[in-house]
Amino acid sequence: MQSRNDNATSETAVFLADDAGLTNAAKVLSDGGLVAFPTETVYGLGADARRSDAVAGIYAAKGRPSFNPLIVHVADLAAAEALVTFTPQAYRLAQAFWPGALTLVLPLRPDAGISTLVTAGLTTLAVRVPDHPVAQGLLRAFGGPVAAPSANPSGRISPTTAAHVMAGLAGRIGGVVDGGACGVGVESTIVDVTGDPVLLRAGGVAAEALEAALGQPLSRPSGTAAITAPGMLASHYAPQGTVRLDATHARPGEVMLGFGPVAGDLTLSAAGDLVEAATNLFDRLHQLDAMGAQAIAVAPVPEHGLGAAINDRLRRAAAPRS
Repeated sequence: MQSRNDNATSETAVFLADDAGLTNAAKVLSDGGLVAFPTETVYGLGADARRSDAVAGIYAAKGRPSFNPLIVHVADLAAAEALVTFTPQAYRLAQAFWPGALTLVLPLRPDAGISTLVTAGLTTLAVRVPDHPVAQGLLRAFGGPVAAPSANPSGRISPTTAAHVMAGLAGRIGGVVDGGACGVGVESTIVDVTGDPVLLRAGGVAAEALEAALGQPLSRPSGTAAITAPGMLASHYAPQGTVRLDATHARPGEVMLGFGPVAGDLTLSAAGDLVEAATNLFDRLHQLDAMGAQAIAVAPVPEHGLGAAINDRLRRAAAPRS
């Protein structure tokens, strides 16, 4: 009798790291699917960073999801410049350490076309150029930005081989490109360079090397700093208006955000589809701000699957403001 994992394995393609394999893996990404691939740090779980439905699939596949900013992988500096606005310090670091295990957080260009699920509704983007030939090959075959957290179930050890990926995610993703073992084996270093450089996460590039390239010390975030990248405390995009949860109807003066059978002025998903609701979440919050909503009622969302992540963000949005 086959185990559940054996059955699941047959549903997830293993692509060779050759031209044909990379072409097939890129097609999965183009079709909105998920592909794990090696970088010099760990294996990433990739999706088209421009498609919210694809990015929502990352959270669903990893399990116990929460909407934190994701790192976007691009093939080169020019591709990064199309997504974010570089500062002089950012150029210094990119020229010294890209391609490589360094992620830079920079202001998102208004016309970048990146899903709000990638940025968690923020106006910044975490971006890096990986220094792995297979990652480079996949990015160039795909021809677009790829959002990719580590390719493991939430809370599990980060994967450094294709076998690690298959052990945790077989049957949940479209495929994995087998590029052998990762060389660095720890996640990328993350530096916020929207202003004075701040080290957000230690990783594959030493802080001392970064400081030498910058000619100045790196700051560290305070314990109360808002999230701007993976590896920090959870935060959220909160609308300007107050938020009331588990509402079945709007009170006078409220704008209703519906879900499923509970209709509203806007809806997360009229069909009650949690993936669609996750896809729409940050866009709907932005729309509420654009409408000038001062009081918002939100329909109940089931507390399972992606619903757990949606409710987490909504509860934070509804929390008392300091």
